[in-house]
Amino acid sequence: MDYKKIGLTIGIEIHQELATETKLFCNCPPELNKDGYDFTFTRKLRPAQSELGEIDPAALFEFLKGKTIIYEADHRTSCLVEMDEEPPSPMDEEAVGIALTFSLMTKGTPVDEVQIMRKTVVDGSNTGGFQRTSVVSLGGEVEVGGKTYRLEQVAVEEDAARKMSEDGETITYRLDRLGIPLIEITTAPEMHTPQEAYDVARRIGSILRATGKVRRGIGTIRQDVNVSIMNGGIIEIKGAQDLGMIKTLVEFEAQRQATLIEIQEELITRGVIADDLEKKLVDVSEMFVKTESKILLNALKRGGKVYAVRLKGFNGLTGKELCPNRRLGTEMSDHAKFMGGVRGIFHTDELPGYKITQEEVKKLREEMGAEPSDAVVIVADDESSCKAALIAVVDRAVQALSGVPAETRSANQDGTTRFTRPRPGAARMYPETDVRPTQITTDVIITALKNLPDMPEVKLTKYKKRYELNDKLAIQILDSEHLDLFEELAELGLSTTLLAVTLTEDLTKLRRDGVPTEDLSQNAIRETFMLVKDGTTVKESIPDMLTYLAKNPTHDAEKTIKELGLEMMSDDEVKHLVESAVKEREALVKEKGMKAMGPLMGVIMGKARGKASPQQVNKLLNTAIRAIIE
Repeated sequence: MDYKKIGLTIGIEIHQELATETKLFCNCPPELNKDGYDFTFTRKLRPAQSELGEIDPAALFEFLKGKTIIYEADHRTSCLVEMDEEPPSPMDEEAVGIALTFSLMTKGTPVDEVQIMRKTVVDGSNTGGFQRTSVVSLGGEVEVGGKTYRLEQVAVEEDAARKMSEDGETITYRLDRLGIPLIEITTAPEMHTPQEAYDVARRIGSILRATGKVRRGIGTIRQDVNVSIMNGGIIEIKGAQDLGMIKTLVEFEAQRQATLIEIQEELITRGVIADDLEKKLVDVSEMFVKTESKILLNALKRGGKVYAVRLKGFNGLTGKELCPNRRLGTEMSDHAKFMGGVRGIFHTDELPGYKITQEEVKKLREEMGAEPSDAVVIVADDESSCKAALIAVVDRAVQALSGVPAETRSANQDGTTRFTRPRPGAARMYPETDVRPTQITTDVIITALKNLPDMPEVKLTKYKKRYELNDKLAIQILDSEHLDLFEELAELGLSTTLLAVTLTEDLTKLRRDGVPTEDLSQNAIRETFMLVKDGTTVKESIPDMLTYLAKNPTHDAEKTIKELGLEMMSDDEVKHLVESAVKEREALVKEKGMKAMGPLMGVIMGKARGKASPQQVNKLLNTAIRAIIE
């Protein structure tokens, strides 16, 4: 795709959890609780008018879903502040200091006074119906590939509650994450290719990690990507946790928007206008009482209805692929699900199908008075849900006449996106009245400037030299959530290469193999390496031990060695094993001499199964072979 031709423009918002001692507005520990919850409570959030008498469209959209919100809380990681039953404490100064450090590293201009604002959020992720956020600096820049990209601002805000589940009537959140400090970095919309977006996000992430004050691991960093093309609205894609996904997200979104523009142009060519798209909903239940479609039949058996609506001029367009696995009909279905609570829709571009026959489609089109150029959409559910869903479908069809509607979308695992809600309006921000502003004085800035950490490239050079690592391992360990543990164990004399490989490549491999490495504590990893250091086990045992400890987080490393049978063999046992192997293959030794070392080492280490040191076996084997050939 020619990104320049379509006018692709990209901006990024990076949200990174900060490694502070407390949450942003209380003294609760900023940790996720793995032990469940102590109690629950429910809320209903409603949008309110701003001082200008306006209601935020995104908040209104969430409210119209009509869902009850259930909150799970525990006494250790949440308090009355998270429950919105007590005013917040003063903003955590450590969090502001970390944001200030990043700002100065990227040449931003700190504000004189950090004023906390409330950002309206009515999806339930914040108990008070708003998120507290505050700008720490304006401007700034990062350099990537010889080009400078501007930053618009750096802010500190509180993370949202964790979404645990959702059904047709309720959403459940857990409060442990609510209030954990986040830094938010907003770039100027100056990227114009997917690769640029990836490179800039990676650079910002490396500078954040260079501060040494950010949390690591899955879920601690999230990227929102704003994407637009010529003549289209701005799309905000939320929730990209994997940096590597950014390129795919942008590629697919650019493709989706370009195809929506093509659909708009085709509708104009066909002469379709908004008034043609009538919300004339027709009950066609009688037509499907004998259908073989289980979806329709089950809905009717439950006392539901089948409703249909005609979309003038949309034949062939509802089934048009926007990007992989996403069609205009999919977009309409997303809106129908949100507004009607239905499980999905059918449109004539995909029929016959789903056990709906050609004859049924023909009768449906006749009943709806559909011309060959028209499409028909049907939905099966209770009557009110059907009507709400099809009204949403017509509204989305009207939006298609304008090309790309501005909206907020969520990232899917395959790099595509789905509709979440309309774009928020300007009325969603207002001042926080319960927390005093924080001053950033000249003295504070001078102190921060004197203590700025090294930039990533400087730190990389130092690491390679200090720990004798190659480029690849040095980069990997600097990006690792286990960086502090690496430094600690390296100072104790453990092999830096072994540490770096285990803490990056080996743990990644285990995670891909389905091992819950997120449940591995730093102490479990530390104990495992210390047992290798003191000779209790060998380095070859590390993957097995870490796998077991990840699946059994309450066990300690020393007991794990015994449970897995990884205790080291005694000197006599190793000597007997070596001598037996040599005796069994004496003919091989006499034939190849010292060249028999390789094959015999493999045999012996296989039998030892990690219970003998390779160095010890090598020494004993060398002696045993020489005793035969000399």
